[in-house]
Amino acid sequence: MKLLIYGSQDFGQTVAALASDCGHEVAGFVDDFNHGPNVVGTSQSIRQSHPPQSHSIAIAIGYKNLPARLAAWLALREEGYLTPSLIHPRAYIARDVRMGEGVIVMAGAIVDVRARIHDIAVLWPGVCVNHDAAIGRNTFLSPSTTICGHADIGGSSFIGAGTAVVDYGVVPESSFVPMLSRWTRRTPQA
Repeated sequence: MKLLIYGSQDFGQTVAALASDCGHEVAGFVDDFNHGPNVVGTSQSIRQSHPPQSHSIAIAIGYKNLPARLAAWLALREEGYLTPSLIHPRAYIARDVRMGEGVIVMAGAIVDVRARIHDIAVLWPGVCVNHDAAIGRNTFLSPSTTICGHADIGGSSFIGAGTAVVDYGVVPESSFVPMLSRWTRRTPQA
């Protein structure tokens, strides 16, 4: 099955390179606002030209518009498009990690035992998600972010480069953490 990339700008180009590294054949870009080389159509027009029976899709809408990113993913899934996870061959994912659909994991990322990565989360190079942590749906973890054990990152959040979230830390849903921030600790469950 050929893969379409929804979004043709910088992040889309990065996701296309990752998809190729993962062995996918990229059929082109889908973009509702930009035209350019390899843009095969809009989210509306591809249903005819690149139907879900022969194409899957990767969501490459960036973190600056997380609500639109989530809405696009939900609409495309409703249309029947599969959204495979793209995990770079040089990322480390423990065997017992639970991973949702459409997750993007870049080279050098580490996801430790019993972690949970929910749908369409993005882990940039150097991200370290430690044991038992949970990364919410549609969340971006920027380069060199460290999520310590049992931390819980709410959905549709952006965590900036170099940020460390401590053991049992909680980042509320829809948070924007620009960089190098600390979050409060929650009490472990007995």
